[in-house]
Amino acid sequence: MAFNGTWKVDRNENYEKFMETMGVNIMKRKLGAADNLKIVIQQDGNKFTIKESSNFRSIQIEFTLGVNFEYSLADGTELTGSWNKEGNKLVGTFTRKDNGKVLMAFREIIGDELVQTYLYEGVEAKRIFKRG
Repeated sequence: MAFNGTWKVDRNENYEKFMETMGVNIMKRKLGAADNLKIVIQQDGNKFTIKESSNFRSIQIEFTLGVNFEYSLADGTELTGSWNKEGNKLVGTFTRKDNGKVLMAFREIIGDELVQTYLYEGVEAKRIFKRG
């Protein structure tokens, strides 16, 4: 699959504003914008294993498309939801446990980059990754 491989964050678009809307404090926003996130994606059919490592934490997530799972963001925000495939995109729909609001996430390959888009409360942000 095109998503398989190691991806390192290259740049962000509107990421600090997104984190502010999510309720992340200013210190964590500054650190989060410079987290040097690396993602390793391994897909086997509808099953995904994602390893995330940054300046703050290293975690491994396993999920199956269309099956709900729980996930905690780096700032501790807890979510529940699922990823689905729509065309060549992965589309994630997650609900915050603390306030019931929905966070949408999209992953797609554009050219030689992995573009991860977030949408929360009308604020859109992107994190663009290059193969690493």
